[in-house]
Amino acid sequence: MHKVKLANGVEFLCEETQTILDAARKNDIAIEHSCKNGRCGICIAKVTKGETKAIRNEESISSDELSSNKILTCCRAPTNDINLNIKDLGEIGKIKTLTMPCRIDSISYYNSKVLKLILRLPPNNFFKFIPGQYLNLIIGDIKRSYSIANSPREDNKIELHVKKVESGKMSSILFSQSMKDDLLRFEGPLGTFSFRDDCEKNIIFLATGTGIAPIKALLESFEDGYHKKDIYVFWGAQYESDLYLDIKKLSSKIKFVPVLSRENINGFFYGHVQEAVLSLGIDLTISSVYACGSEEMIVDARKKLIINGLLNNRFYSDAFVSSN
Repeated sequence: MHKVKLANGVEFLCEETQTILDAARKNDIAIEHSCKNGRCGICIAKVTKGETKAIRNEESISSDELSSNKILTCCRAPTNDINLNIKDLGEIGKIKTLTMPCRIDSISYYNSKVLKLILRLPPNNFFKFIPGQYLNLIIGDIKRSYSIANSPREDNKIELHVKKVESGKMSSILFSQSMKDDLLRFEGPLGTFSFRDDCEKNIIFLATGTGIAPIKALLESFEDGYHKKDIYVFWGAQYESDLYLDIKKLSSKIKFVPVLSRENINGFFYGHVQEAVLSLGIDLTISSVYACGSEEMIVDARKKLIINGLLNNRFYSDAFVSSN
């Protein structure tokens, strides 16, 4: 067993046969992560003391990052005592991940490509989550990840946005076979995507497709004080019909910029969400960015926004990694 020490003094023990992320979670310590398999790159950390070894392929890390002692905590194990330049996320680590039954309360359709699934939990359940987290929905031997699209509700129901995927096993069942009161299971909450009150003046949300779901949950959870900040939502899709939510209904104070990549329409930014941010000339040195959507968007957005002034530790993300 080796000691892992974080930048804020938090310590835990990790075996050479388990990843640093797994050891942290076992000790109820939350550190940044999402996919847990090396593909999204969200759990990147710099080793400032000690040595590690890769026990899983680090797909999303570059050779330059590796040469500067950066690792993915979901892929690495320590070979001696190590220090990392990351901090834990506090209370989110104390929320227990549960596997429990649920029933479909309702199914409705935003459009032909996206449905809204409302799940009803058992009475007197112990399920707690923080806006921005996700869960794994389970039907038989099929398991897929979906962001929770609402902040905690008094009735404890959970909203999911499900995209129709060609040849997708889960989406095929939900779109064509599932009915009200069907019994399902889920595992959650999962992930560390959540709001951080880091005192920056601007809060910038970036989403592509159903990546708007956890951002909707975050916006619903904001108290009035947060609206003293400048809040921007950049939501990208291929066509206008793909933007299935009325973002302005969440708050009239949100500065919403719809972005289209395949359709050039007056009133919409044509291109990608990260380019739309740069086009407005927002002062990124006093901004925090929350990005949710495709891996490609997140990688490119992080790179371009940091080059243009965003602090490295003010980019928070949740990458949608394909189950394929």
